[in-house]
Amino acid sequence: MVRVMVVDDHPMWRDGVARDLTEAGYEVVAAVGEGRQALRVAAAVLPEVVVLDLRLPDLPGPEVAAGLARVDPAPRVLVLSASAEQDDVLEAVKAGACGYLVKSASREEFLDAVRRTADGDAVFTPGLAGLVLGEYRRLAVQLEPSEGPRLTERETEVLRLVAKGLSYRQIAERLVLSHRTVQNHVQNTLGKLQLHNRVELVRYAIERGLDAD
Repeated sequence: MVRVMVVDDHPMWRDGVARDLTEAGYEVVAAVGEGRQALRVAAAVLPEVVVLDLRLPDLPGPEVAAGLARVDPAPRVLVLSASAEQDDVLEAVKAGACGYLVKSASREEFLDAVRRTADGDAVFTPGLAGLVLGEYRRLAVQLEPSEGPRLTERETEVLRLVAKGLSYRQIAERLVLSHRTVQNHVQNTLGKLQLHNRVELVRYAIERGLDAD
């Protein structure tokens, strides 16, 4: 059972999200309304996924996301926000969020996003993924080429498919591997590259042209 924490300062919305998650079979280990409280509680209950609103009364959402990235083990952060503004999306992702969903999403879309986030996918409301990848491409042209850590042929193959947006399950089917084996390859690659999550991994791959056909 996946452990989830909900962070939102609106009690009715927070309670509704927690209820939907519980009914879908998730273990809601905490539901809190402030950023500092979220950081304290996360360190104690160790959620695997945090559903995070950006508009909190005490700390900006991106600051909370960055703080959650320092929890050991770090949870995967799915932003659930009313805003679809470019600056909000990019700031959240740069702070370490693994995905970004707007609150107009349906219950089914939300639960699917939580499931995929738990699986290690980068999940975005349609239209926002292109925005994030476009920003990474823009940043990539500013970087000087450098010799990166040496990856195995299989790790490079998995990385290329990650950059193309395939989920771990799709990669497993494409390469005739188990889902666990794909996750292990990704974790090994993250370690070698000193990256923290799938979003950073996609950025690394795009910077090196691995998302090209």
